[in-house]
Amino acid sequence: MKRLSGLIAVLFIAALVVGMVQTVRPAQAQDKIVVYMQMGGHQGDGTTLARTNGAREAAAQLGIELHEQYAGWDQQTMINQFKEALAADPDGIVIMGHPGEDAFAPLVEEAINRGIIVTSGNNSLPNLQAKYQPYGFGYAGADLWTGGYMTGKAMVAAGLKPGDKALVYDIWHEELRSRSPQGIKDALEEAGVIVDVLDVSQEVNSDVSLATPILTAYLEAHPDLRAIGTQHGNITAALVNVLKEAGYAPGEIIVGGIDLSPATVAGVQEGYISATFDQVLYLQGYIPILQIWLTYNYKIPGLVVDTGVGVVTPDNIGEIIPLIEKGIR
Repeated sequence: MKRLSGLIAVLFIAALVVGMVQTVRPAQAQDKIVVYMQMGGHQGDGTTLARTNGAREAAAQLGIELHEQYAGWDQQTMINQFKEALAADPDGIVIMGHPGEDAFAPLVEEAINRGIIVTSGNNSLPNLQAKYQPYGFGYAGADLWTGGYMTGKAMVAAGLKPGDKALVYDIWHEELRSRSPQGIKDALEEAGVIVDVLDVSQEVNSDVSLATPILTAYLEAHPDLRAIGTQHGNITAALVNVLKEAGYAPGEIIVGGIDLSPATVAGVQEGYISATFDQVLYLQGYIPILQIWLTYNYKIPGLVVDTGVGVVTPDNIGEIIPLIEKGIR
């Protein structure tokens, strides 16, 4: 309830700000704020579209010139994009934490020293956030471990029993990012499930089609597997076809994933995906843009908004499908 109340408060602030753009400070609202924003994946894909739409709507409402950056989830590309943004000398930059704090620290420091507002989304940078929060460095995204843990608990509720075997396939080689799959692993092991882990390489991270032969081979080598968990949106979507092609019926392998891409939604409806973590990507796009506007105009410090408040299952998917089709959820 506390996390949800915080989210409601931020949305209330957003509504007030949109009104103030036209009423309270009309002169300043005409100033063109320029923001560069990292979106993560590929433009229009299922793990990126809602985030892009949220950022675009916030930019349109607040009169912000938005420059979108797509990295295919490649860490070095994200660092290069930050450098490109710095060269453009914008008013604000929105980053994702996947490259890690050591990689981002000198760049963020340079930006802040030059008066550029920096904030983050999707993957947190807690130390940089603590250091630069007075200058507008906030975070809009799920708590990574909690999101994974909620997914793991939903997988258990879908029918896992002590002694069942599960695979958690995710990005284990990134220190901060690995907190998501760790949450799944912890929840499953608490229930007595035997968990194996498999790392998602950067090559697979950028091109999810490469995951298909890996997962297919794993299923063939582990015929007693009962569940697969991941907090990787594109792999969640890919799992449906992998299971179908391997001859599995819906629910024979319990799958817990993340996000609401079209393939994932279809998988939930068909029963191939038992639960998918909903981190509300639209807000991960909207709130960082709002954050920069608030800091630019009112010197408001960085807000921390946990956008991950639940899981989507076959029981509740129907009510949000119209919003998913609009690219909002």
